[in-house]
Amino acid sequence: MLFSAFGVAFAWGATTYNVGSGARMGPGYFPLIVGILIALLGSVITVRSLISDKGEQQPIGSIAWRPLIFIIGANLLFGVLLGGLPSIGLPPMGLVVAVYALTMVASLAGDQFQLKPVLILATLLAIGSYLAFVVALNLQFQVWPTFIAG
Repeated sequence: MLFSAFGVAFAWGATTYNVGSGARMGPGYFPLIVGILIALLGSVITVRSLISDKGEQQPIGSIAWRPLIFIIGANLLFGVLLGGLPSIGLPPMGLVVAVYALTMVASLAGDQFQLKPVLILATLLAIGSYLAFVVALNLQFQVWPTFIAG
């Protein structure tokens, strides 16, 4: 139902732009079509979830608090390290430190933690993020901490 709500809101917002026609698409055409498709996808998912093929019902398990806390915490830590937190005097630590921290904390959400594969993954993610965002997209944000880059 959330997909449907977002799709309807997206399509409705797209109508504020000139939609045009299939032959001469306006700036609102693509967002309108995407919104409609998302709403339809949400409707299909909702209907399929209400139709039960089997008579067996399984109880809903308890909330997995550990993964929830570590994954959300990792994303918050990433944002704080990437942009800094001036209210407490924490300067931006840059992309590389933020990606390593994100990977390390998020990996604690699983049942097993192995340092070597996590460090390899963090290195690959840091290199890929640098190449994608700084080199390819030419986005201007801090890559290294201030005390390293100056």
